Formats: sequence, C-alpha cells, structure tokens
Amino acid sequence: MPSLRSALFVVTELSTIDSMPERIGSISELRSAYRHGGLTPTDLAERVLAGLSGTDGGPVWISTVPAGQLLARAERLAATADPATLPLYGIPFAVKDNIDVAGMITTAGCPDFGYSAAEDAPVVRRLLDAGALLVGKTNLDQFATGLTGARSPYGSCESVFGGGLISGGSSSGSAVAVAAGQVSFALGTDTAGSGRVPAALNGIIGLKPTRGLLSTAGVVPACRSLDCVSVFATDVSDAMDVLHAARGVSAADPWGRPLPAERVAARMPGTLRLGVPRAEDLEFFGDAGQTVRFAAGVQALRGLVGQVGSVPLRSFFEAGELLYLGPWVAERLAALDGFLREHPEAVLAVTRSVLETGRRYDAIDVFRGQHRLRELRARVDKLWDEVDVLVVPTVGTTFTLDEIAEDPIGRNTTLGRYTQFANLLDLAAVTVPNGFTAAGRPASLTLLGPAFSDTTLAQLAAAFTAATRTAPDAVATRTAPDAVATGPAQTLIAVVGRHLAGESRNAELTERGGTLAGAARTAPRYRLYRLETADGEGLPGLVRVAATDPDGHPIEVELWRLPVSAVGELLAGVPAPLSLGWVRLHDGRDVLGFLCEAYAVGPPAEDISAAGGWRAYRRAAAHRS
Repeated sequence: MPSLRSALFVVTELSTIDSMPERIGSISELRSAYRHGGLTPTDLAERVLAGLSGTDGGPVWISTVPAGQLLARAERLAATADPATLPLYGIPFAVKDNIDVAGMITTAGCPDFGYSAAEDAPVVRRLLDAGALLVGKTNLDQFATGLTGARSPYGSCESVFGGGLISGGSSSGSAVAVAAGQVSFALGTDTAGSGRVPAALNGIIGLKPTRGLLSTAGVVPACRSLDCVSVFATDVSDAMDVLHAARGVSAADPWGRPLPAERVAARMPGTLRLGVPRAEDLEFFGDAGQTVRFAAGVQALRGLVGQVGSVPLRSFFEAGELLYLGPWVAERLAALDGFLREHPEAVLAVTRSVLETGRRYDAIDVFRGQHRLRELRARVDKLWDEVDVLVVPTVGTTFTLDEIAEDPIGRNTTLGRYTQFANLLDLAAVTVPNGFTAAGRPASLTLLGPAFSDTTLAQLAAAFTAATRTAPDAVATRTAPDAVATGPAQTLIAVVGRHLAGESRNAELTERGGTLAGAARTAPRYRLYRLETADGEGLPGLVRVAATDPDGHPIEVELWRLPVSAVGELLAGVPAPLSLGWVRLHDGRDVLGFLCEAYAVGPPAEDISAAGGWRAYRRAAAHRS
C-alpha cells in the first residue's frame, strides 16, 4: 500500500496560499485511510494545523478553532468513537462566517456587527454529531451581499488558479479552503448564487440544495425567504454525504422542509430529459472560451441522458432580475436596517449602496413583485413537464480583482446572470467543473431542477464528472488546463471480471471502441463473490455494502473508456444478476461499472473479497490446485 503521505496528501504549489504544504484528502479518501491506512483524527488534525500555519487568519479564514481545542476534539473522537458508526468521522470542515458556531464570533464579514454565538446553528451541530472536525470560519462578501469575493474588510480572496482571478462570492473563503485542500468540505450560503459562483471559479463542486433541506436557523439572514445553506466539496458524492448528514427540520427554523420519501432515490441519467438553453438566450459577454466550454459540456451531457430539448430562459432571467431590481432587495435591508442606521460607517460603501436601494420599495411594490414572481414560477413549472433537468453555464465569463474594482456592481450582476433566479423559482442546483478555456480560465456548468430533485441532479452531475474528468485534482492542473478537456462523449466503465483485458468477454468492450484507461481500486465498500456458472469458470459478482459495514473491501478493477453511444448495447448483453450501476472508486469518483444484485450471493456463491480481485483470486486458486 502507498504511504499515507503519498496516498492522501498531494503536494501542491498555490500562488494564493504559499504556506500550505499539503492537500487534505477528500471525504472518501479519509474514510478509507481511517479504516485501512492507520490514520487517526489526531494525525489529521495536526496536518490541518500545519496547513493553516502562517496564513495569518486570512483572507480565507476570519477565525479558526484554537489548536488545543481542535486536537482535543480529535483525541476524543479517536478514544470514544467508531469510524463505522459516524458518517463524517474525523473529516475536517469549515463554515462561512455568517453561520453560528457556539463560542465563536459571527461577523458576517463586518467586525462591528460581530457577536458571540451562544449555540451552534442546527446544520453545524448535525455535522459535529456526525463526527466532523470543525476547523474554523471563513471569509465572505460582507453580509453575504455579492458574488465576487472582493467585498470584505478582511481582504479579497483570490481563486486558487491565481492570475488575480476573483474567487467568487459571497462564500469566497469556504470555496477556496476546499479547493486549496485545507479542509475536505465547507458550508456556504446561497441566495443569489453564492454557493455556485465560487465553486465555478475554483474548480470544485457547489451543491445548492432545495431551500429548507438544510436549516437556516443560526444563519445571519441575507434574504430570509430565499436563503439556503450550501455545500462545497471536491466530489459530488462527498457533497451529497454532507447534505444527508446535515439535513433535517429544526424547530427554530420556520422555513425548513423535509425531503419527501419518494424523492430520496435518484433517477438514472439515461432516463432523464435534458433541457438546453436556446442559443439566443445564451450570453457569454464576449468570452469565446466560455462559449466553447459550455458547448463541449452540453455535448458530453447529451451522451448521458435519454432526451435533449430546447428551453427558453426568458422567464428565468425575469425572475432573477426581481432579486436586485425588485422588492426583494428590501428583504435584505429588513434584517440589517437598524444596524445600518446606527453604524453606517461600519459597512463597506458598495455593500451599503446595495442595501440602501431597499428603501425605494413600499408595500405595494412588494405585493406586485410577489404576484409577478408567481406568474413566472407558473411558466417555469410547466417546463418541468417537458424536461427533468436544465443545464446552464454557471458564469458567462470571469473577472480579475482589478476588473471587479472598475465596475463592482455591474460586473457582479454579470456573474449572477445564470444563478440569481434559482431560489426565487424554488429550484435545486449542482455546479460542476467543465474544464478550462484556452486562456486558462476555469469553466463550469450548473444542473438545475425543481424542488427536491437534489439526488437526481447529483446522479447526473456525478456521471458528468466521471465521463469528463481526466485529472482528479483541479488545483494540480491549474498550470496545464488543457489536461482537463472534456473530449468526445465517452464514459468510464469499471470492469471486475470477464470483461478485464485478456478475459473471455473483453471483446465486448474493444469491438465497441473501448480503450483501457488504467487500473484502479474501489472504495472499501464492496464484497466480491464467485457465482457458479454452467461452464464451471465462475462469474465474479461485485456487491456494494453499507458504509457502516466493517467488512467492506477495496476491490481491483480496470477502467475502460467507452463511447457513451455504446453503453446501451453493452448493457443489453449483460446477463442477470449483473447490471451496470455506479461504482465508487478509491479516489472518491463514481463511475459506471458492473455490479451484482444481492439476492444472487447466497450459497453456493463463494465470498472471495479477501483476495482483493478476480485475477488475484484465480491466481490463488491455481496455486492451491
């Protein structure tokens, strides 16, 4: 087995955080290391602290948990908790500094506003109860008003890709902390796009759940009826693990909503109808590189879904305009009016100018706005009878910090073109990386669906990243963006037995244009069985076990790259009890692969998990004979 250092902590050179020597692993990587690599929470806490040393608290961090407190928490976990019983055991995370953490100051990006929180926000408490290690609180655009990351008295965050590129906001510090590898995941908030724009500009996953799934109790409101806690991670499945651990209705949150039982299970990508914006509705603000990348991303998605149709965006855009050009800006002022009147000098000029526009609106304007929004929502709701998922660019173009300084409000509006309508229209969203432009700027796309479509969006997002991601670490490829091109519509298939190179059914891949992409291992969540067959050769069956099952194993697989158009034909020839499903790899990716239904692994099937793979089992069997 590779050393812990080489397996988990990839050395990166980040222009924005030069003092951070090592990248902390993803949730999937750390889980595996805790169970099989000898890692302890105390070991990891020490590495996290080493990564924070010399950062002076910013501009990524506003405050961090004292070293002794973090180590004590890690030691208690190691002494009293079982990794198999806590879904986020020993996983380091950060929270945006408009979310309460007991005993820490909540500033919302304004020092004079700061107060000591008496208790954890429910969303934070659930993560701590799940075993996660809180590292600290991160920078943000003041009062979560802005999409740039350049509106904070604590300093402006820069994207991990350097070059003066903005980090995006308002959840700037949370996104950078994840992308830079200082933590495995982070919480942000998203009212107008603050959980998606920073993800796009830092090459990571941004999950904006359905409003209400994550409690907003203990969150400084930006626009209370629209606010949403969001999740940043490097992997879609990691983000969903956080969502499931953190979601829940809180008695202190009148906006909370449970996930309906019938929406827990995801629809498979091949059954989905994808909506693509009409060409005349797309605006990239003169950025040819983003235009090309979005077209490439859509092409890759076409190969994953069942149908593709054209969707007009006019109603989406009109709804989005209500957020800052309508009475909802008065809702932002509602929570801060008293503080703004008493401490106007404590608020940045650009933030104050945005909030003050709320005074233009009266009660009549509010009702007119609500009525117009209801009309627009009715139009959009009808579209979901025709498509299941809508894909849009996350941002139409990118900006540097200097460019934002030239026009802070106008360019902020440009960044929100494809994001600020989502919460007004009660949509769920997942943002995923989409390679780089020829100029080296990160590209991204966002998948949108109606409320409670979260798991389905995540399934398609995971399929997209598996099909298009050739480098597992976006940060590591920042100087070589061409390495993350999406290419033609192909997908990875994980094979475990007779489809391996040189085995009896390998030709089913090669004859369909399949090429070997390399060897890999599954995450330690599987068991491998030898099923009896008429020819006596036996058939391997890979079965996924529960995350809490202590007997899961990592199993050797081969990854084959196959044209998406050939997947259906391949599936048609797969005999029961085998099927194609999603296989979690050791590096945290989810790829299509051959799985076995659990009913088939009772006697006389032989459990061969300990061998670690089909070839290893056959070698051992031959040696015994």
